[in-house]
Amino acid sequence: MTITPPGPAVRRPAPFAFLCDFDGTVSPTDIGAAFVHRFSGGLAETPEFLARWRAGEMGHRELTELQCRLLRVTEDEALAFAARFELDPWFAPFARERRAAGDAVCVVSEGFGFYVAAQLAHAGLAELPWRANRARFGDGGVQPSFPPLTEGCGRCGTCKGAEARRWRAAGFEVVLVGDGLSDRCGAREADRVLAKGGLEAWCRAEGIAAEPFADFADVARIARDWSAGRAPGQGAGSGAGDPAGAAASPR
Repeated sequence: MTITPPGPAVRRPAPFAFLCDFDGTVSPTDIGAAFVHRFSGGLAETPEFLARWRAGEMGHRELTELQCRLLRVTEDEALAFAARFELDPWFAPFARERRAAGDAVCVVSEGFGFYVAAQLAHAGLAELPWRANRARFGDGGVQPSFPPLTEGCGRCGTCKGAEARRWRAAGFEVVLVGDGLSDRCGAREADRVLAKGGLEAWCRAEGIAAEPFADFADVARIARDWSAGRAPGQGAGSGAGDPAGAAASPR
């Protein structure tokens, strides 16, 4: 009897992990900037205050610490303020579609977890994993806390580059979806980048390939094209969880 040896194993493509910035991306409004502006009397969001961060002379961790020193707000006031905002209406359908297809979707933010968690829960996405800085409220002020410095670049609060490496190590092809300068570490580390706004301009200046998008309807269409093996625009257009096992908790 002749035994035919098995052919080479067919390697399945790695699933995508979509790491989605929150402020200005998942939420069309930058809730974090609005929160800091409102409860610092505008002092922590002036062009002069932000100039060193925009120039890359200080990281987002230091910026957040400086901003929090100017905040006067209780936790109840903060939650009530954040409840005024809404997510991109296409985000929840996108997240459910990609998770059903076997991909992962995770929110990664340099903002605060108290409003990220509340907004996701309000959209019916309480189970979606997320990473963000934490805010401790007390004595009328805010004390920020961050992941350990060893987990990231040392300049970010929640380093999106570190998150990209973590998801890749778990077997995913990493897609960074973002709109601003807080996404720079993530864009450097990601396998693919979807960008708009300041991040799109920065990627162009740095020579980092980035696919433009306007909202999560665009992101969903691009994801379908990628999954079908098409370049974006060529055709018509129970998910993975967090590789560490669970979503972050509020604050």
